[in-house]
Amino acid sequence: MTERVVVTGMAGICPLGSDWAIIREALLAKQSGIRTMPGWEQLHGLQTRLGAPVLEEFSESAELPSMGRVSLLARFATERALHSAALSREQIARPRVGIAYGSTSGSIPALQIYMAHIHRDQELDGLTPDVFTQAVADTCAINLADHFGIQGRVVSTCSACTSGSQGIGTAYEAVRSGAQDIMLAGGGEQLHVMASAVFDILFATSTRNSEPEKTPRPFDRDRDGLVVGEGAATLVLESLTHAEARGARILGELVGYASNCDGTHVVNPSPDGMERVIRLALRDSKLNADAIGYVNAHGTATSVGDIAESQATAAVFGSNIAISSLKSYMGHTLGACGAIEAWLSLHMLQEGWIPPTINLDHVDPMCAPLDYVLEPRSYRGQFIMSNNFAFGGVNTSLIFKKWS
Repeated sequence: MTERVVVTGMAGICPLGSDWAIIREALLAKQSGIRTMPGWEQLHGLQTRLGAPVLEEFSESAELPSMGRVSLLARFATERALHSAALSREQIARPRVGIAYGSTSGSIPALQIYMAHIHRDQELDGLTPDVFTQAVADTCAINLADHFGIQGRVVSTCSACTSGSQGIGTAYEAVRSGAQDIMLAGGGEQLHVMASAVFDILFATSTRNSEPEKTPRPFDRDRDGLVVGEGAATLVLESLTHAEARGARILGELVGYASNCDGTHVVNPSPDGMERVIRLALRDSKLNADAIGYVNAHGTATSVGDIAESQATAAVFGSNIAISSLKSYMGHTLGACGAIEAWLSLHMLQEGWIPPTINLDHVDPMCAPLDYVLEPRSYRGQFIMSNNFAFGGVNTSLIFKKWS
């Protein structure tokens, strides 16, 4: 017998803020969180000057030396998610409570310090173990586990742009199977010029440096690339049995998840692989395609990504499916994007509305015909699908159900 998996807490922080009321206002007002980044012009050869930083102040306590900024963002989101779920530290410091959390990498500034000592200075003087624990790829998962006293399974999902969504999916599978009662799940990312440089080398970044509010432009004919952002989001996933036994408030249900690989190319996405993962998620949820009324797209504003994703979506749902991209507001938050987009999608599902893609003035004729959402609209559906696709051909699809 499998357990039903419900969401009993959720929170996050992104370029639009951490308070849902403020984020809702920004989405409805079609307000961009993209900024011109000071100092990036100093990196010779870098074409983009655009990023989507978290501007809201949050704790960066010196009492937590093992946590770099990416872990601190994740800690902020997780503390608020636990508060949302009405769970104390005593309640989660148990063997049947675990964590699945991802990021693209560890804290890059810590990695720079480590490499400078080892390769530039050829010395270990001044290095501490904390520098390494900030820099490792599983920094979010291990630091959160230590900070909150997690005794159950701890999984780090480091799969580039599907890190956050795989964290949620891995947690879902742990709870559904009965292996854990509660899982803290999500992803985080720290904005750094190095991350933008990776996409810059691939000619995949936007260079509208003088008009940051007009980019990125997912699915638009005149898009010129993505913008890198930062943030974190955490969902508290719990078996329905456990949630009801403790009288928890239920915010939604996770009813379907799938992850697969294109198996074709490291950076060029495959519409066939994307289509397969969507169908697998539908099969997992035991839903027909017509049960889904809205898809929260990966929507990075790269030509190959937008076209492949739109083709895969149309192949499963046809041309009438509503679709939009939150990355048009807050850029591509990489390892955090799947978690942030799931968090915001659940809020929208609760309230019965969906946001538009901003900067989408002319749909690229190479993209498949879909119902591209251009203005905020009401949504009366019971299900939302959130899709993410990563370097390496890694694909994920999550399906959430409204709780009523």
